[in-house]
This record gives sequence, C-alpha cells and structure tokens, in this order.
Amino acid sequence: MTVEAVARRAREVLPADAVIDDRARLRTYECDGLAHYRVVPALVVLPENADQLASIVRACAEHRVPFVARGSGTGLSGGALPHAEGVLVVTSKMRTITEVRPEDQRAVVEPGVVNLDVTRAATPHGYYYAPDPSSQQICSIGGNVAENSGGAHCLKYGFTTNHVLGADFVTAGGDVVPLGGAAPDAPGYDLLGAVIGSEGTLGIVTSVTVRLTRLPEEVRTLLVGFASTDAAGEAVSAIIAAGVVPAAIEMMDALAIEAAEEAVHCDYPEGAGAVLVIELDGPAAEVAAEYDEVERLCRENGAFEQRLATDPVDRALIWKGRKSAFAAVGRISPDYIVQDGVIPRTALPEVLRAMGELSAERGVRVANVFHAGDGNLHPLVLFDESRPGEAEAAEEVSGAILDLCIQHGGSITGEHGVGMDKAKYLPRMYTDEDLDTMQLVRCAFDPDGISNPGKVFPTPRLCGEVPGKHQGVHPAQAAGLAEVF
Repeated sequence: MTVEAVARRAREVLPADAVIDDRARLRTYECDGLAHYRVVPALVVLPENADQLASIVRACAEHRVPFVARGSGTGLSGGALPHAEGVLVVTSKMRTITEVRPEDQRAVVEPGVVNLDVTRAATPHGYYYAPDPSSQQICSIGGNVAENSGGAHCLKYGFTTNHVLGADFVTAGGDVVPLGGAAPDAPGYDLLGAVIGSEGTLGIVTSVTVRLTRLPEEVRTLLVGFASTDAAGEAVSAIIAAGVVPAAIEMMDALAIEAAEEAVHCDYPEGAGAVLVIELDGPAAEVAAEYDEVERLCRENGAFEQRLATDPVDRALIWKGRKSAFAAVGRISPDYIVQDGVIPRTALPEVLRAMGELSAERGVRVANVFHAGDGNLHPLVLFDESRPGEAEAAEEVSGAILDLCIQHGGSITGEHGVGMDKAKYLPRMYTDEDLDTMQLVRCAFDPDGISNPGKVFPTPRLCGEVPGKHQGVHPAQAAGLAEVF
C-alpha cells in the first residue's frame, strides 16, 4: 500500500493546489461535524470533475490504498472521518448545476453542490428541492445521497432516496457507471437504491439527477406552545390520526427552546415545556381546511398559545429557532453529543418521559429537538469534557437512548447514518446473518474493501474472510454477486 504512488498520479491530473500532503493543511480535514473523532489523512485531493475523481480512485484501487469521500464535512456520525493511511477525496470543487429542466421536473447537479443552491436555481421556474436538512445552507448533495438525508419536510415529501432518479457513480475500482436514469422508475435491480444511504462504502457519486417539486400555492406555518412534551406528543399523534399530513411537524423541549432563544431570539411562547412548529402546504382550499383541523386538535390537546406566521419574515423567524437548535445548544453547554434515533410517533410521550427519567437518574442534561411527525429523534446530550467522567456519562446516556428506540420498535438512525459513531450499536438491531448479508452487497461493489473502510460495521470485515460471527464473505460469494456488474 503506497499513498505516495497515488499522490504522484494525483499531481499528474490535478492542479498543484488540489493535492495536499502538508501536515498543517491536512489537519483541516481531520474530522467531519462529529468533532470528537479525529484522524489526519495521509493525502487530500480536490478533483474538479468526474474524470479526475475516477483517475484518483483507479490509482487507489491499483495500489490498494483506502479512500474516503467527503463533501462539505457536515456529517454527524463520523462517516467522512479520514483514514490515517489513505486518501480523502473532497468533492467541494465539483459544484456545477449542470441543468435545470422544469419541463421534466428534473435537475442534474455535481456532488459538491450545496443543497439549498438547488432550490435557489429551481425557484425562478416555480420549483424547489424538497429534502431540507438543518444544514442545508452548507451541506452538499453528494453527502445527502451518501447518508440518505431527510430534514424537516421529509414527513410529507420523503428522504433523499425519494428525490434522486439517477447518478453517475465511480466504483471502488475506478469505473464510471450510470445508475438509474431520468425515468421515474428504471428497470432492473435497484443499484441506485443500494448506493443511496450506503455512507460512501460502495463508491462515490459524481453527478446526481434530482426530482424537483412544484412550489405550493399556499404555505401556513404555525407555532404552538404546550406545557409539556407529553401534551405536544399527543397533539402530533392526533393530527396524523385525523388524516392530516403536514409538510412538517417539529418539536423542541424547554432546554432546546432556552438555547434557541439565547442564540437567535426567536420569541417562542414564554414558559413552554415544548413547542411544535407545524407547516401546512398545498392548494389554498386544502391548506385552509387542514389548518382549522390542526388548530382544533392542538387546542384540545392542551395548547396554551398558537401563533400563525403572518408574512415570510415571521415564518423565517419561527424556522430560525428550529434550524439553529443544534448549534444553539453550544450557548448552554460547552460540549454535546448529537444523537439520532427513530421511534413510532405514538411512542413519543412514553419515550420522552423515559429519556427525562434517564437524564435525571444519570445527572446528564438532554435537550430534545426533532422531527416529531415521523418520530425521528435528535436528543442533544450535554456535558463538559473538562470535568472528569462527564464525557463517559454522556456517552452512556446516548447509548441508552438508542436502546430505548430499539425497544420501542425503532432504529438507531434516521438520517445521520451509522458511520464511525454508531457501528458498535448495529448488532443491537441486526443478527450476525443480517450483517453478513449486508457485507455480501458491500463486497460486490468493493471486493478489496478500500472504499470508506472501518465505517458502519462493528468490527473489521474483509471480503476474503469466511462468514461467521461479525466476519465477511467468501471470495466466491463476492465474485458471484459481482456478476451483477
């Protein structure tokens, strides 16, 4: 394995400033948004187009050098954590929106394009890009594809996988292959579906065809204050049970509200134990009817204040409190873990109570801000790393919250991915046989195990190993699956 050989190839195809091997500059890339994992890569490259990227990956394959793809570095599971003896392939210079085709409700973009820039390009044509992670002002489409990102409006519009029709994909061997296409449902095996959400372990996308959504005729954004998270959770269940599917239902508890107020002065209801941000969109008549129903159900479930945004500025302020919540927690705690789990929404009151009991028992504060409509929790576990034992206690509470999610029929991740951070929790959800089956797929794409190694799976798994407890697959099995390509 020789990174130097890959560096020589990189200097042949890339500008001089796009190949980084200086230790000080390499440290810029030592972590993603999950900052408590840090690894300095051996080499960083910044390709400007698909040909350059594929050439780098081919060099990595030739010399068996591990590589990791990175977009804007906003991931929260350590998925873009570099390999100490490998190459970090940064796609931030690949930011071209190749085309916007409103007549087909499509756009074609490179992986480094910022999420919100797709909407900015589509809006003059009457369209927008629906997936909207809280980091949408800086996160990239390539990263969204890798993590199958969601966002506040995924309740009604779905995750990234529901809005990607096709992609050009560089395999771990450096081949460029098309996946999917411009048609709504391409025939054959859903290889595109396998790549979306694979967290960079199968290869790297270099172009993405996304679905655009028509701008709604009307949007109503409602801020609702409740005395407790129990009452807010009951309101969420009542709204969905009534057949109303809002574009978004977001919840924040008292601690998250406190942080948001200090950071952005969002003027949420004073004294609220929880708030809901509810957004309705669609045809005007439909939105009006849904609003009346939502207003009634919130009132019947204990809402003490309901505030309808009166103009775009007011709406933006309501959303600013929610969108800033993760960063705002830094105002009330020097360190925190951003967790990500999923539960059935009917279990919200019970799970939130259990989390409160867990927090009190362990003496660890937990702020809650999450997608209540689809049960995607984002508890923020607060601690001070300078105080002995606090980081360990926070990690224990974080893991216990994931156990709660599993116990209630949920998942250890909704949109942040497994990455480095949650790999050890994967066996709590899946059997050894499940993990071996997943590894069969991984080996079909990447038999040498060089694409983002060490992520997702709880222990190292090599494609040449015999199946067994947390082991990989036999070469013959991998070769058989490789026939797909």
